Amino acid sequence: MKINKILADKTPTISFEVFPPKQETGLNEVKTAAGAIAALGPSFMSVTYGAAGSTSKLTVEVASDIKNLHGVSVMPHLTCVASTKEHVANMIRQIRENNIDNVMALRGDLPKDGIVCHDFEHASDLVREIRSLDPDICIGGACYPEGHIESANKSEDIHFLKEKVDAGCDFLTTQMFFDNNIFYNFLYRVKDVGINVPVVPGIMPITTAKQLSRSVQLSGTSVPERFKAIVDRFGDDPVAMRQAGIIYATEQIIDLIANGITHIHVYSMNKPDVASDILYNLKGIID
Repeated sequence: MKINKILADKTPTISFEVFPPKQETGLNEVKTAAGAIAALGPSFMSVTYGAAGSTSKLTVEVASDIKNLHGVSVMPHLTCVASTKEHVANMIRQIRENNIDNVMALRGDLPKDGIVCHDFEHASDLVREIRSLDPDICIGGACYPEGHIESANKSEDIHFLKEKVDAGCDFLTTQMFFDNNIFYNFLYRVKDVGINVPVVPGIMPITTAKQLSRSVQLSGTSVPERFKAIVDRFGDDPVAMRQAGIIYATEQIIDLIANGITHIHVYSMNKPDVASDILYNLKGIID
């Protein structure tokens, strides 16, 4: 099913993200984890795309399993920073051949070697190309409630976001955040510039102190004092930190639903147990 149709329903849902292995040797382990998460009945699942397209083949294979073996709607990611138009066309063909109706269009992180392809400068260029290749496919895009780390300011970031939506994005999914007020303020700002597509909040359960450090380093996401206190208190105790992180993420989700946000995407980091615990905490709220 197309994700924009899922998002049109006002019944609260949870979706999950998984990532493919860096090498084929880890493929079976990832497929097992993805299958276990799919068995929880999410509204859809997304599958990430390695730097410079390094996992492009595995991304489609994992996504195909989720859709065609487990019956869950799926959205493979596709990046363009190191992609040619020919490669993008080939990826869209593979996605469609595997009966997949959705794709997440991203610029992607700059490669470590600094080598980029100049067929696409921005994610909006990729969205425009995908839309021209397949007018019927559902296209998702990323957004950053606190501004992209490479943007000069939030206004510039929202300007580029509007370009991406106008190019053909059907919905947006946010970078992780730990303060829901940041997300609510972001919704007001994007509506002010005429962005009216659904915006799905992305929530990451932080279950280790190391995970928080790396996530903040990569995304520039701010950490509220309340969550810093949790990490300071429980960061050296793996069992306690895991539980506290899952509870914090659950509370974020409950607050979002209470304030009228009906669809939430969880960055589950290939951990079926984390996904399961979150859904258990929400069993009286989400069917």
